[in-house]
Amino acid sequence: MKLKDLCSYLDSAVPLSFQEGYDNSGLQVGFPEKEVSSALITLDVTEEVIDEAVSGKCDVIVSHHPLIFNEIKKITGRTFTERILYKAVKHDIAIYSSHTNLDVFSNGVSRKMAEKLKLHNIKVLSPVKNSLVKLVTYIPESHLEKVREAIFKAGAGVIGNYDQCGFTISGTGSFRGNENTKPFVGEKGKIHFEKEIRFETVLFSHLKEKVIKVLLEVHPYEEVAYDIYTLENNNVEIGLGCIGEFNDAMCEEDFLKLVSSVFDARGVRYTKPTGKPVKKVALCGGSGASLLNVAISSEADAFITADIKYHNFFDADDKILLVDTGHFESEKFSTEILYDLIVKKFPKFAVRFSETNTNPINYL
Repeated sequence: MKLKDLCSYLDSAVPLSFQEGYDNSGLQVGFPEKEVSSALITLDVTEEVIDEAVSGKCDVIVSHHPLIFNEIKKITGRTFTERILYKAVKHDIAIYSSHTNLDVFSNGVSRKMAEKLKLHNIKVLSPVKNSLVKLVTYIPESHLEKVREAIFKAGAGVIGNYDQCGFTISGTGSFRGNENTKPFVGEKGKIHFEKEIRFETVLFSHLKEKVIKVLLEVHPYEEVAYDIYTLENNNVEIGLGCIGEFNDAMCEEDFLKLVSSVFDARGVRYTKPTGKPVKKVALCGGSGASLLNVAISSEADAFITADIKYHNFFDADDKILLVDTGHFESEKFSTEILYDLIVKKFPKFAVRFSETNTNPINYL
């Protein structure tokens, strides 16, 4: 298949619109029209990973962390990023990254962490705001099912674990076309009254253009009346971090041993134990110290994240057991998410995990 087919799927499956403003997710290196037959999945892109892709005859590298963050004016091999870019281009290796959008994705990095710990009743810790809109349109009774099905197929109508969610109410619409019209019903120049259905549904804001395009294509009217409303509802399905519970509480010492074992973390840092059992746990892959107060207000017994600064440990204030597993360790399972997404959509496309350890941190 072509590289653009893989990129288009990942762009929509883990929407690029979910990424933070500073981020650079998406296709970083490569020509969209290039034919690709295999992918290498990795957390980071390094020179060793490029070498691995070359030796394994992988056309594209799919990573969690983007290779390119800052503006690049030259490729002379002077910096770490320049050397990797040069080698990737030289060997015609494409690079695609899914970073902060994978963090807030409904089945993203933090949820994967929670699943590895075998937590249950997992929920988003800090839901994304202003990510939902409502579509309202008016459809003649004869075309309700056709239009509604097309809108749902385009991705609208999803609320939590339910899809095809919508509301209808009958009414009468009126319109009059001028001499330049070809009305679906009625006569031009004469006012017409038609039995119509008011149909409304919700959708993610990043789907707005796609859903409206479909609506205009399948709706029978020349001029389609529709409204888009911005919703203030929190989207409880996407956001940063997550929170879940163990079936049975455990002491803090056993909990820390479990965390170290599950994430293969050889340098776990943590606050003074609170002396309380651990049952409810908040997690955030990567640098999640900013969610500490959210974790505390959610009444979590422990909060697992990475890149915690010295003074952040004071902020725990004996209210919660704060645990730093390390950045690499907290996000290492993101490769499994990317792998599963790709093989589910393209089962005949060759995908494999990188065997290169890209963690830049060593422990004595």
